[in-house]
Amino acid sequence: MQCDHFDAHRCRSCTLLEVPYARQLREKQEHVGALLPAGIAWGEPVASPQEGFRNKAKMVVSGSISQPTLGILDRHQLGVDLRDCGLHLPGLQASLPVLAGFVTRAALTPYDVPSRRGELKHLIVTESPAGELMVRFVLRSEEPLARIRKHLPRLQAELPQLRVASVNFQPEHKAILEGDREVLLTGHETLTMTVNGLDLHLRPQSFFQTNTEVAAALYRQATAWIDDLAPTTVWDLYCGVGGFALHAAAPGRLVTGIELSREAIASARLSAHEAGVDAEFEPGDATAYALAHEQAPDLVIVNPPRRGIGPELSGWLDRSGAGHVLYSSCNADSLARDLAAMPSLTPTRGRLLDMFPNADHYEVLVLLERAAAMATRQ
Repeated sequence: MQCDHFDAHRCRSCTLLEVPYARQLREKQEHVGALLPAGIAWGEPVASPQEGFRNKAKMVVSGSISQPTLGILDRHQLGVDLRDCGLHLPGLQASLPVLAGFVTRAALTPYDVPSRRGELKHLIVTESPAGELMVRFVLRSEEPLARIRKHLPRLQAELPQLRVASVNFQPEHKAILEGDREVLLTGHETLTMTVNGLDLHLRPQSFFQTNTEVAAALYRQATAWIDDLAPTTVWDLYCGVGGFALHAAAPGRLVTGIELSREAIASARLSAHEAGVDAEFEPGDATAYALAHEQAPDLVIVNPPRRGIGPELSGWLDRSGAGHVLYSSCNADSLARDLAAMPSLTPTRGRLLDMFPNADHYEVLVLLERAAAMATRQ
Protein backbone atom coordinates (compact mmCIF):
# COMPACT_ATOMS: atom_id res chain seq x y z
CA MET A 1 0.00 0.00 0.00
CA GLN A 2 1.35 3.41 -0.99
CA CYS A 3 0.48 6.39 1.23
CA ASP A 4 1.59 9.98 0.59
CA HIS A 5 0.81 10.92 4.20
CA PHE A 6 3.14 8.21 5.48
CA ASP A 7 5.90 9.13 3.03
CA ALA A 8 5.67 12.80 4.04
CA HIS A 9 5.65 11.86 7.76
CA ARG A 10 2.29 13.57 8.23
CA CYS A 11 0.82 10.34 9.59
CA ARG A 12 2.84 7.33 10.73
CA SER A 13 -0.03 5.39 12.30
CA CYS A 14 0.55 2.44 9.97
CA THR A 15 3.84 1.52 11.61
CA LEU A 16 4.35 -1.61 9.47
CA LEU A 17 3.46 -0.04 6.13
CA GLU A 18 6.97 -0.52 4.74
CA VAL A 19 7.06 -4.19 5.80
CA PRO A 20 5.96 -6.68 3.10
CA TYR A 21 2.58 -8.09 4.03
CA ALA A 22 3.65 -11.74 4.07
CA ARG A 23 6.34 -10.78 6.58
CA GLN A 24 3.81 -8.86 8.69
CA LEU A 25 1.68 -11.99 9.01
CA ARG A 26 4.65 -14.24 9.73
CA GLU A 27 6.04 -11.97 12.45
CA LYS A 28 2.62 -11.55 14.10
CA GLN A 29 2.26 -15.34 14.20
CA GLU A 30 5.75 -15.66 15.67
CA HIS A 31 4.93 -13.02 18.28
CA VAL A 32 1.78 -14.69 19.54
CA GLY A 33 3.42 -18.12 19.36
CA ALA A 34 6.25 -16.94 21.60
CA LEU A 35 3.85 -15.44 24.17
CA LEU A 36 1.44 -18.36 24.49
CA PRO A 37 2.11 -21.90 25.74
CA ALA A 38 3.59 -24.51 23.41
CA GLY A 39 1.41 -27.28 22.04
CA ILE A 40 -1.31 -25.13 20.45
CA ALA A 41 -2.44 -26.39 17.03
CA TRP A 42 -2.34 -23.19 14.99
CA GLY A 43 -4.47 -22.71 11.91
CA GLU A 44 -3.32 -20.67 8.94
CA PRO A 45 -3.40 -16.92 9.74
CA VAL A 46 -6.38 -15.07 8.28
CA ALA A 47 -5.13 -12.29 6.02
CA SER A 48 -6.83 -8.97 5.34
CA PRO A 49 -6.76 -6.52 2.45
CA GLN A 50 -4.10 -3.92 3.22
CA GLU A 51 -6.32 -1.02 2.19
CA GLY A 52 -10.03 -0.27 1.96
CA PHE A 53 -10.89 -2.46 4.97
CA ARG A 54 -11.80 -0.12 7.86
CA ASN A 55 -15.55 0.28 8.38
CA LYS A 56 -15.11 3.09 10.91
CA ALA A 57 -13.42 6.50 10.67
CA LYS A 58 -12.68 8.26 13.96
CA MET A 59 -11.67 11.71 12.75
CA VAL A 60 -10.34 14.54 14.91
CA VAL A 61 -11.86 17.80 13.67
CA SER A 62 -9.51 20.76 13.64
CA GLY A 63 -8.74 23.83 11.54
CA SER A 64 -11.46 26.44 11.03
CA ILE A 65 -15.13 26.58 10.09
CA SER A 66 -14.27 27.53 6.51
CA GLN A 67 -11.37 25.07 6.23
CA PRO A 68 -11.87 22.16 8.62
CA THR A 69 -9.46 19.26 8.76
CA LEU A 70 -10.68 15.71 9.41
CA GLY A 71 -7.98 13.36 10.58
CA ILE A 72 -5.43 13.51 13.39
CA LEU A 73 -3.43 16.09 15.32
CA ASP A 74 0.32 16.49 14.82
CA ARG A 75 2.83 16.99 17.65
CA HIS A 76 1.99 20.70 17.65
CA GLN A 77 -1.73 19.90 18.12
CA LEU A 78 -2.49 21.10 14.60
CA GLY A 79 -4.88 19.23 12.33
CA VAL A 80 -3.65 16.82 9.65
CA ASP A 81 -6.35 16.18 7.05
CA LEU A 82 -6.75 12.47 6.24
CA ARG A 83 -10.00 12.45 4.30
CA ASP A 84 -8.28 10.36 1.62
CA CYS A 85 -6.89 7.74 4.04
CA GLY A 86 -6.57 4.51 2.07
CA LEU A 87 -7.53 2.31 5.01
CA HIS A 88 -11.20 3.33 4.90
CA LEU A 89 -13.90 1.59 2.90
CA PRO A 90 -14.60 3.48 -0.36
CA GLY A 91 -18.08 4.67 0.65
CA LEU A 92 -16.81 5.92 3.97
CA GLN A 93 -13.94 7.76 2.30
CA ALA A 94 -16.34 9.36 -0.18
CA SER A 95 -18.54 10.66 2.65
CA LEU A 96 -15.82 12.64 4.41
CA PRO A 97 -15.60 15.59 1.98
CA VAL A 98 -19.40 15.90 2.18
CA LEU A 99 -19.19 15.97 5.97
CA ALA A 100 -16.43 18.58 5.83
CA GLY A 101 -18.80 20.73 3.79
CA PHE A 102 -21.49 20.19 6.41
CA VAL A 103 -19.11 21.46 9.11
CA THR A 104 -18.76 24.72 7.16
CA ARG A 105 -22.45 25.07 6.29
CA ALA A 106 -23.63 24.42 9.86
CA ALA A 107 -20.90 26.72 11.25
CA LEU A 108 -19.51 24.04 13.56
CA THR A 109 -16.39 25.50 15.16
CA PRO A 110 -13.67 22.84 15.36
CA TYR A 111 -12.36 22.29 18.88
CA ASP A 112 -8.90 23.76 19.41
CA VAL A 113 -6.97 21.63 21.89
CA PRO A 114 -4.33 24.18 23.02
CA SER A 115 -6.87 26.96 23.71
CA ARG A 116 -9.67 24.58 24.80
CA ARG A 117 -12.11 26.51 22.62
CA GLY A 118 -14.51 25.39 19.94
CA GLU A 119 -17.31 22.85 19.78
CA LEU A 120 -16.89 19.98 17.30
CA LYS A 121 -14.28 17.52 18.59
CA HIS A 122 -14.70 14.42 16.46
CA LEU A 123 -16.63 12.89 13.60
CA ILE A 124 -17.19 9.15 13.94
CA VAL A 125 -18.46 7.54 10.75
CA THR A 126 -19.31 3.85 10.27
CA GLU A 127 -20.16 2.11 6.99
CA SER A 128 -22.21 -1.08 6.86
CA PRO A 129 -21.63 -3.91 4.36
CA ALA A 130 -24.66 -2.59 2.44
CA GLY A 131 -23.04 0.85 2.16
CA GLU A 132 -25.26 2.63 4.69
CA LEU A 133 -23.70 5.13 7.09
CA MET A 134 -23.85 6.09 10.75
CA VAL A 135 -22.51 9.57 11.52
CA ARG A 136 -21.85 10.80 15.06
CA PHE A 137 -20.91 14.38 15.92
CA VAL A 138 -18.91 14.60 19.17
CA LEU A 139 -19.51 18.05 20.68
CA ARG A 140 -18.24 19.94 23.69
CA SER A 141 -21.69 21.41 24.45
CA GLU A 142 -25.24 21.76 23.13
CA GLU A 143 -24.51 25.13 21.49
CA PRO A 144 -24.30 23.79 17.89
CA LEU A 145 -27.13 21.23 18.24
CA ALA A 146 -29.87 23.43 16.74
CA ARG A 147 -27.73 24.20 13.68
CA ILE A 148 -26.96 20.53 13.14
CA ARG A 149 -30.68 19.76 13.23
CA LYS A 150 -31.44 22.64 10.86
CA HIS A 151 -28.94 21.55 8.21
CA LEU A 152 -29.38 17.78 8.61
CA PRO A 153 -32.03 17.43 5.83
CA ARG A 154 -29.59 18.77 3.26
CA LEU A 155 -26.88 16.41 4.52
CA GLN A 156 -29.33 13.52 4.14
CA ALA A 157 -30.04 14.64 0.58
CA GLU A 158 -26.32 14.78 -0.21
CA LEU A 159 -25.69 11.47 1.56
CA PRO A 160 -28.78 9.34 0.83
CA GLN A 161 -26.96 6.38 2.36
CA LEU A 162 -26.99 8.14 5.76
CA ARG A 163 -29.20 5.96 7.98
CA VAL A 164 -28.28 6.96 11.53
CA ALA A 165 -27.08 10.36 12.78
CA SER A 166 -26.50 11.34 16.38
CA VAL A 167 -24.73 13.83 18.61
CA ASN A 168 -22.49 12.75 21.46
CA PHE A 169 -21.48 15.17 24.21
CA GLN A 170 -17.95 15.13 25.60
CA PRO A 171 -17.56 18.33 27.67
CA GLU A 172 -14.29 17.37 29.37
CA HIS A 173 -10.84 18.34 28.13
CA LYS A 174 -9.46 14.82 28.19
CA ALA A 175 -8.08 12.29 25.74
CA ILE A 176 -11.42 10.47 25.76
CA LEU A 177 -13.09 10.10 22.39
CA GLU A 178 -16.72 10.36 23.48
CA GLY A 179 -18.99 10.97 26.46
CA ASP A 180 -21.89 9.09 28.00
CA ARG A 181 -24.76 11.20 26.61
CA GLU A 182 -26.03 10.58 23.07
CA VAL A 183 -28.86 12.34 21.23
CA LEU A 184 -30.35 10.58 18.21
CA LEU A 185 -31.14 12.84 15.24
CA THR A 186 -32.77 10.35 12.87
CA GLY A 187 -35.75 8.03 12.96
CA HIS A 188 -33.49 5.04 12.45
CA GLU A 189 -31.67 3.94 15.60
CA THR A 190 -29.42 1.17 14.27
CA LEU A 191 -27.03 0.43 11.44
CA THR A 192 -27.34 -3.11 10.08
CA MET A 193 -24.00 -4.91 9.93
CA THR A 194 -24.69 -8.09 7.97
CA VAL A 195 -22.06 -10.73 8.76
CA ASN A 196 -22.21 -14.27 7.39
CA GLY A 197 -25.86 -13.71 6.48
CA LEU A 198 -26.74 -12.58 10.02
CA ASP A 199 -28.01 -9.03 10.57
CA LEU A 200 -26.31 -7.47 13.60
CA HIS A 201 -27.80 -4.16 14.74
CA LEU A 202 -25.33 -1.47 15.75
CA ARG A 203 -26.38 1.50 17.89
CA PRO A 204 -24.28 4.68 18.17
CA GLN A 205 -22.39 3.76 21.35
CA SER A 206 -22.01 0.04 20.64
CA PHE A 207 -18.71 -1.64 19.73
CA PHE A 208 -18.17 -3.48 16.47
CA GLN A 209 -14.97 -4.80 14.93
CA THR A 210 -13.49 -2.27 12.49
CA ASN A 211 -12.64 -4.90 9.86
CA THR A 212 -15.90 -6.50 8.75
CA GLU A 213 -14.31 -9.08 6.45
CA VAL A 214 -11.97 -10.43 9.10
CA ALA A 215 -14.69 -10.21 11.77
CA ALA A 216 -16.78 -12.54 9.58
CA ALA A 217 -13.87 -14.99 9.43
CA LEU A 218 -13.49 -14.77 13.22
CA TYR A 219 -17.13 -15.68 13.78
CA ARG A 220 -16.95 -18.52 11.23
CA GLN A 221 -13.93 -20.03 12.97
CA ALA A 222 -15.56 -19.73 16.38
CA THR A 223 -18.75 -21.33 15.07
CA ALA A 224 -16.84 -24.26 13.56
CA TRP A 225 -15.05 -25.00 16.83
CA ILE A 226 -18.23 -24.62 18.88
CA ASP A 227 -20.25 -26.88 16.59
CA ASP A 228 -17.48 -29.47 16.77
CA LEU A 229 -17.79 -29.48 20.58
CA ALA A 230 -21.62 -29.43 20.50
CA PRO A 231 -22.15 -27.78 23.93
CA THR A 232 -25.68 -27.56 25.27
CA THR A 233 -25.06 -24.42 27.36
CA VAL A 234 -22.95 -21.41 26.34
CA TRP A 235 -22.16 -18.05 27.93
CA ASP A 236 -20.88 -15.19 25.81
CA LEU A 237 -19.26 -12.76 28.24
CA TYR A 238 -18.45 -9.25 26.94
CA CYS A 239 -20.93 -10.14 24.19
CA GLY A 240 -21.25 -6.64 22.68
CA VAL A 241 -23.98 -6.62 20.03
CA GLY A 242 -24.06 -10.42 20.14
CA GLY A 243 -21.74 -11.47 17.32
CA PHE A 244 -20.37 -14.62 18.94
CA ALA A 245 -23.58 -15.54 20.76
CA LEU A 246 -25.80 -15.27 17.69
CA HIS A 247 -23.35 -17.29 15.60
CA ALA A 248 -23.12 -19.92 18.36
CA ALA A 249 -26.89 -20.34 18.73
CA ALA A 250 -28.31 -23.65 17.53
CA PRO A 251 -31.35 -25.87 18.21
CA GLY A 252 -31.11 -27.44 21.65
CA ARG A 253 -28.34 -25.06 22.74
CA LEU A 254 -28.97 -22.45 25.46
CA VAL A 255 -26.89 -19.34 24.74
CA THR A 256 -26.68 -16.39 27.14
CA GLY A 257 -24.91 -13.12 26.34
CA ILE A 258 -23.72 -10.67 29.03
CA GLU A 259 -22.60 -7.11 28.29
CA LEU A 260 -22.27 -3.94 30.39
CA SER A 261 -23.64 -1.68 27.63
CA ARG A 262 -27.42 -1.58 27.66
CA GLU A 263 -27.39 -0.19 24.10
CA ALA A 264 -25.45 -3.22 22.91
CA ILE A 265 -27.85 -5.57 24.72
CA ALA A 266 -30.82 -3.85 23.06
CA SER A 267 -29.12 -4.35 19.70
CA ALA A 268 -28.39 -8.02 20.39
CA ARG A 269 -31.98 -8.69 21.45
CA LEU A 270 -33.30 -7.04 18.29
CA SER A 271 -30.93 -9.07 16.11
CA ALA A 272 -31.95 -12.31 17.84
CA HIS A 273 -35.64 -11.51 17.46
CA GLU A 274 -35.37 -10.71 13.75
CA ALA A 275 -33.25 -13.79 13.03
CA GLY A 276 -35.48 -16.08 15.09
CA VAL A 277 -32.43 -17.14 17.08
CA ASP A 278 -32.83 -18.71 20.52
CA ALA A 279 -30.39 -16.63 22.59
CA GLU A 280 -30.83 -14.58 25.74
CA PHE A 281 -29.06 -11.29 26.45
CA GLU A 282 -28.75 -9.54 29.79
CA PRO A 283 -27.00 -6.31 30.81
CA GLY A 284 -24.34 -6.72 33.45
CA ASP A 285 -20.67 -6.99 34.35
CA ALA A 286 -19.09 -10.16 32.97
CA THR A 287 -17.04 -10.95 36.08
CA ALA A 288 -19.90 -10.23 38.50
CA TYR A 289 -22.22 -12.44 36.44
CA ALA A 290 -19.81 -15.38 36.59
CA LEU A 291 -19.05 -14.97 40.29
CA ALA A 292 -22.78 -15.00 41.07
CA HIS A 293 -23.14 -18.49 39.59
CA GLU A 294 -21.92 -21.68 41.18
CA GLN A 295 -22.62 -23.80 38.11
CA ALA A 296 -20.80 -23.06 34.88
CA PRO A 297 -22.02 -23.77 31.33
CA ASP A 298 -20.38 -26.27 29.03
CA LEU A 299 -18.56 -23.51 27.16
CA VAL A 300 -17.71 -19.88 27.99
CA ILE A 301 -16.83 -17.35 25.29
CA VAL A 302 -14.85 -14.28 26.39
CA ASN A 303 -14.05 -11.32 24.14
CA PRO A 304 -12.72 -8.67 26.53
CA PRO A 305 -11.18 -5.25 25.87
CA ARG A 306 -7.38 -4.94 25.62
CA ARG A 307 -6.86 -5.25 29.37
CA GLY A 308 -8.10 -8.86 29.28
CA ILE A 309 -10.48 -10.63 31.67
CA GLY A 310 -8.33 -10.12 34.77
CA PRO A 311 -7.52 -12.33 37.78
CA GLU A 312 -11.04 -12.61 39.24
CA LEU A 313 -12.70 -14.00 36.14
CA SER A 314 -9.63 -16.05 35.24
CA GLY A 315 -9.71 -17.61 38.71
CA TRP A 316 -13.41 -18.37 38.46
CA LEU A 317 -13.00 -20.02 35.06
CA ASP A 318 -10.05 -22.03 36.33
CA ARG A 319 -12.01 -23.55 39.21
CA SER A 320 -15.35 -23.73 37.40
CA GLY A 321 -16.80 -26.79 35.77
CA ALA A 322 -16.73 -25.27 32.28
CA GLY A 323 -15.27 -27.84 29.93
CA HIS A 324 -14.15 -25.30 27.35
CA VAL A 325 -13.33 -21.60 27.08
CA LEU A 326 -13.17 -19.78 23.76
CA TYR A 327 -11.03 -16.65 24.19
CA SER A 328 -10.94 -13.92 21.53
CA SER A 329 -8.25 -11.35 22.27
CA CYS A 330 -6.92 -8.17 20.67
CA ASN A 331 -3.93 -8.11 23.06
CA ALA A 332 -1.73 -11.18 23.23
CA ASP A 333 0.10 -9.87 26.31
CA SER A 334 -3.04 -9.72 28.46
CA LEU A 335 -4.17 -13.02 26.92
CA ALA A 336 -0.94 -14.67 28.03
CA ARG A 337 -1.41 -13.36 31.59
CA ASP A 338 -4.98 -14.62 31.70
CA LEU A 339 -4.03 -18.07 30.37
CA ALA A 340 -1.31 -18.36 33.03
CA ALA A 341 -4.01 -17.74 35.66
CA MET A 342 -6.06 -20.68 34.34
CA PRO A 343 -3.66 -23.66 34.67
CA SER A 344 -6.47 -26.22 34.72
CA LEU A 345 -7.48 -25.17 31.20
CA THR A 346 -5.14 -26.12 28.35
CA PRO A 347 -5.04 -24.05 25.14
CA THR A 348 -5.32 -26.58 22.32
CA ARG A 349 -6.28 -24.65 19.18
CA GLY A 350 -5.50 -21.17 17.98
CA ARG A 351 -5.80 -18.88 15.01
CA LEU A 352 -4.45 -15.43 14.30
CA LEU A 353 -6.74 -13.08 12.41
CA ASP A 354 -5.14 -9.94 10.99
CA MET A 355 -7.82 -7.45 11.97
CA PHE A 356 -5.31 -4.58 11.79
CA PRO A 357 -2.95 -4.89 8.78
CA ASN A 358 -0.02 -2.46 8.60
CA ALA A 359 0.01 -2.18 12.41
CA ASP A 360 1.45 -4.45 15.08
CA HIS A 361 -1.99 -5.34 16.48
CA TYR A 362 -4.04 -8.42 15.64
CA GLU A 363 -6.90 -10.60 16.91
CA VAL A 364 -6.23 -14.12 18.15
CA LEU A 365 -8.78 -16.84 18.88
CA VAL A 366 -7.79 -19.62 21.31
CA LEU A 367 -9.75 -22.66 22.44
CA LEU A 368 -9.04 -23.93 25.96
CA GLU A 369 -10.04 -27.40 27.19
CA ARG A 370 -10.24 -28.87 30.67
CA ALA A 371 -8.49 -32.20 31.16
CA ALA A 372 -11.77 -34.07 31.70
CA ALA A 373 -13.22 -32.63 28.48
CA MET A 374 -10.09 -33.56 26.56
CA ALA A 375 -10.28 -37.14 27.85
CA THR A 376 -13.92 -37.38 26.78
CA ARG A 377 -13.06 -36.14 23.27
CA GLN A 378 -10.25 -38.66 22.96
